[in-house]
Amino acid sequence: MRKKATSLAPGRGSRSKEKTKIILKLLKEYPKSKISEWLEISNLPKSSYYEWKIKLENQIDKDKEVKDEIKTIVEATKGRYGYRRVTMVLKNKGFNINHKKVLRIMREESLLCNKFKTRSRKYSSYKGEVGKVADNLVKRQFTASKPNELWLTDVTEFRIKGEENKLYLSPILDLFNSEIISYTLSNHPTIELTNTMLEKALEENKDTKNLIIHSDQGFHYQHSTWTKKLEKMNIKQSMSRKGNCLDNSPMENFFGILKQEMFYGEDFKSYDHLRNEIEKYIKWYNEDRIKTKLNGMSPVMYRLHSA
Repeated sequence: MRKKATSLAPGRGSRSKEKTKIILKLLKEYPKSKISEWLEISNLPKSSYYEWKIKLENQIDKDKEVKDEIKTIVEATKGRYGYRRVTMVLKNKGFNINHKKVLRIMREESLLCNKFKTRSRKYSSYKGEVGKVADNLVKRQFTASKPNELWLTDVTEFRIKGEENKLYLSPILDLFNSEIISYTLSNHPTIELTNTMLEKALEENKDTKNLIIHSDQGFHYQHSTWTKKLEKMNIKQSMSRKGNCLDNSPMENFFGILKQEMFYGEDFKSYDHLRNEIEKYIKWYNEDRIKTKLNGMSPVMYRLHSA
């Protein structure tokens, strides 16, 4: 505690107001400490301290409205947003504020994002060349000028500590707006997992002219039921090079965001619980989670705005 208090030592330009603000902050951090101790360390007269304490307590907080709004945003997003995304939300709500001020307020109010970060082993569905291996048509050119131009897909796994089984997620991401347009969940990484996902995507999106669907070389995507369905719909198939995750990096990035924001560090009691939270997260990700590259809009908002 003594070490932290060195900033209170008297020095040229020190002011009673600033010293009082620091003492008030330290008293919150160390509630068992004594005012007299801080006054002695700071060489601040008791009368000056109480004079400024009253003035500071009676002072109208000009940032109260924005502070309350920031707290509401942080609570609504479950602490998933850092200060830059919070700034975008505030601007969307009509606040004239920059990211530096938001960062300062979030630091003062202890609202900065501190989600648990870790890495888990990547699920691999590669079983050799068990079917048709398509060429890499995308070649890391991850751009799309309209919906249903380039879809990305992959499978990732989740495991709850102490459980033998796993949960597998298979989504399709539309690169135009990073929206998850279809997904399936299962305790087994079967052909049905990916085929059902594809069927759902095609039912909801009829205009697939000139569509490319890109994946890794997993056995799901080499299987005849997958390749024949794409051929029937005149959809071009593209595959990453073997063992090269950068060839499908936007999909990998989505998995990383999802696991960091709703899986790592959380205590799931069952796979039903986890499944429910994944479903809620994907809905929130599509409809509410804003992205810088989408001009501060969510994937769905961006799609509707671009229509």
